[in-house]
Amino acid sequence: MTTTSVRENIDELIKHFWMNGYMTVRRKFGTYLPEPTPIGKYDVDAVGRFKKRFALGVVLTDEELNDSKINAKLEFLATRQTKYSNKRVILFVGIHPENFSRARIAVESLSLDASRNIKLVILNEKLPSTTNTAKEDHIPNNFS
Repeated sequence: MTTTSVRENIDELIKHFWMNGYMTVRRKFGTYLPEPTPIGKYDVDAVGRFKKRFALGVVLTDEELNDSKINAKLEFLATRQTKYSNKRVILFVGIHPENFSRARIAVESLSLDASRNIKLVILNEKLPSTTNTAKEDHIPNNFS
Protein backbone atom coordinates (compact mmCIF):
# COMPACT_ATOMS: atom_id res chain seq x y z
CA MET A 1 0.00 0.00 0.00
CA THR A 2 1.43 3.35 -1.00
CA THR A 3 1.78 6.32 1.28
CA THR A 4 -0.89 8.30 -0.59
CA SER A 5 -3.52 5.59 -0.13
CA VAL A 6 -2.64 5.29 3.57
CA ARG A 7 -3.00 9.05 3.86
CA GLU A 8 -6.37 8.97 2.07
CA ASN A 9 -7.58 6.22 4.43
CA ILE A 10 -6.60 8.29 7.44
CA ASP A 11 -8.36 11.30 5.90
CA GLU A 12 -11.55 9.20 5.60
CA LEU A 13 -11.21 8.19 9.25
CA ILE A 14 -10.76 11.85 10.26
CA LYS A 15 -13.94 12.75 8.35
CA HIS A 16 -15.75 10.13 10.39
CA PHE A 17 -14.34 11.69 13.57
CA TRP A 18 -15.75 15.06 12.48
CA MET A 19 -19.17 13.60 11.64
CA ASN A 20 -19.37 12.24 15.21
CA GLY A 21 -18.34 15.59 16.73
CA TYR A 22 -14.74 14.70 17.61
CA MET A 23 -12.04 17.29 17.09
CA THR A 24 -8.77 15.85 15.83
CA VAL A 25 -5.98 16.30 18.36
CA ARG A 26 -3.25 14.18 16.74
CA ARG A 27 -2.99 12.42 13.41
CA LYS A 28 -0.52 10.67 11.15
CA PHE A 29 0.55 12.50 8.00
CA GLY A 30 -0.84 15.76 9.38
CA THR A 31 0.49 19.10 8.24
CA TYR A 32 -0.21 21.08 11.39
CA LEU A 33 -1.05 18.43 13.99
CA PRO A 34 1.57 16.29 15.73
CA GLU A 35 1.89 12.56 15.16
CA PRO A 36 0.22 10.37 17.80
CA THR A 37 2.56 8.60 20.16
CA PRO A 38 2.37 4.81 20.24
CA ILE A 39 0.02 3.38 22.84
CA GLY A 40 1.75 0.44 24.41
CA LYS A 41 3.56 -1.14 21.49
CA TYR A 42 0.84 -0.31 18.93
CA ASP A 43 0.74 2.59 16.50
CA VAL A 44 -2.41 4.72 16.35
CA ASP A 45 -3.43 6.72 13.28
CA ALA A 46 -5.54 9.43 14.94
CA VAL A 47 -6.61 10.77 18.33
CA GLY A 48 -9.79 12.79 18.73
CA ARG A 49 -11.57 14.63 21.51
CA PHE A 50 -15.21 15.56 22.14
CA LYS A 51 -15.68 17.61 25.31
CA LYS A 52 -14.02 15.34 27.92
CA ARG A 53 -14.24 12.11 25.90
CA PHE A 54 -11.38 10.79 23.79
CA ALA A 55 -11.28 8.49 20.79
CA LEU A 56 -8.54 6.54 19.04
CA GLY A 57 -8.53 5.78 15.34
CA VAL A 58 -6.80 2.91 13.56
CA VAL A 59 -6.96 1.92 9.89
CA LEU A 60 -6.59 -1.84 9.35
CA THR A 61 -5.04 -3.18 6.17
CA ASP A 62 -5.41 -6.63 4.60
CA GLU A 63 -2.07 -7.72 6.07
CA GLU A 64 -3.08 -6.69 9.58
CA LEU A 65 -6.39 -8.55 9.34
CA ASN A 66 -4.53 -11.70 8.28
CA ASP A 67 -2.09 -11.35 11.19
CA SER A 68 -2.78 -13.55 14.20
CA LYS A 69 -1.89 -10.69 16.58
CA ILE A 70 -4.79 -8.47 15.47
CA ASN A 71 -6.99 -9.68 18.35
CA ALA A 72 -4.37 -8.66 20.91
CA LYS A 73 -4.00 -5.23 19.30
CA LEU A 74 -7.75 -4.58 19.19
CA GLU A 75 -8.25 -5.89 22.74
CA PHE A 76 -5.48 -3.66 24.10
CA LEU A 77 -6.56 -0.48 22.30
CA ALA A 78 -10.29 -0.98 23.00
CA THR A 79 -9.78 -1.31 26.75
CA ARG A 80 -7.85 1.96 27.20
CA GLN A 81 -9.05 4.55 29.69
CA THR A 82 -8.12 8.16 30.30
CA LYS A 83 -5.30 8.72 32.74
CA TYR A 84 -6.97 10.54 35.61
CA SER A 85 -10.74 10.17 35.17
CA ASN A 86 -10.68 6.52 34.01
CA LYS A 87 -13.25 7.17 31.26
CA ARG A 88 -13.33 4.71 28.38
CA VAL A 89 -11.65 5.72 25.16
CA ILE A 90 -13.62 4.73 22.05
CA LEU A 91 -11.74 2.92 19.30
CA PHE A 92 -12.73 3.69 15.70
CA VAL A 93 -11.45 0.99 13.34
CA GLY A 94 -11.34 1.98 9.67
CA ILE A 95 -11.68 -0.87 7.18
CA HIS A 96 -12.46 -1.32 3.50
CA PRO A 97 -15.88 -2.73 2.53
CA GLU A 98 -14.45 -6.03 1.31
CA ASN A 99 -12.86 -6.65 4.74
CA PHE A 100 -15.92 -5.77 6.82
CA SER A 101 -16.98 -9.36 7.58
CA ARG A 102 -13.47 -10.39 8.65
CA ALA A 103 -13.15 -7.35 10.90
CA ARG A 104 -16.57 -7.96 12.43
CA ILE A 105 -15.61 -11.56 13.21
CA ALA A 106 -12.37 -10.33 14.82
CA VAL A 107 -14.29 -7.82 16.95
CA GLU A 108 -16.89 -10.39 18.02
CA SER A 109 -14.14 -12.73 19.20
CA LEU A 110 -12.93 -10.13 21.74
CA SER A 111 -14.15 -9.71 25.30
CA LEU A 112 -17.54 -8.09 25.83
CA ASP A 113 -16.06 -4.85 27.22
CA ALA A 114 -13.67 -4.49 24.30
CA SER A 115 -16.21 -5.30 21.59
CA ARG A 116 -18.68 -2.74 22.98
CA ASN A 117 -16.01 -0.06 22.81
CA ILE A 118 -15.13 -0.58 19.12
CA LYS A 119 -16.87 1.23 16.27
CA LEU A 120 -16.23 -0.16 12.78
CA VAL A 121 -15.92 2.51 10.10
CA ILE A 122 -16.23 1.53 6.46
CA LEU A 123 -13.85 3.60 4.37
CA ASN A 124 -15.45 4.56 1.06
CA GLU A 125 -13.70 4.04 -2.21
CA LYS A 126 -13.48 6.96 -4.60
CA LEU A 127 -16.40 6.97 -7.01
CA PRO A 128 -15.82 8.00 -10.62
CA SER A 129 -16.90 11.57 -11.18
CA THR A 130 -19.77 12.28 -13.55
CA THR A 131 -19.71 15.09 -16.05
CA ASN A 132 -22.37 17.77 -16.27
CA THR A 133 -22.88 17.33 -20.01
CA ALA A 134 -24.96 14.19 -19.45
CA LYS A 135 -27.36 16.18 -17.25
CA GLU A 136 -27.55 19.07 -19.72
CA ASP A 137 -28.61 16.76 -22.56
CA HIS A 138 -31.90 16.03 -20.82
CA ILE A 139 -32.82 19.65 -20.03
CA PRO A 140 -35.18 21.08 -22.66
CA ASN A 141 -34.20 24.40 -24.11
CA ASN A 142 -37.36 26.57 -24.10
CA PHE A 143 -35.55 29.86 -24.53
CA SER A 144 -34.81 29.58 -28.28
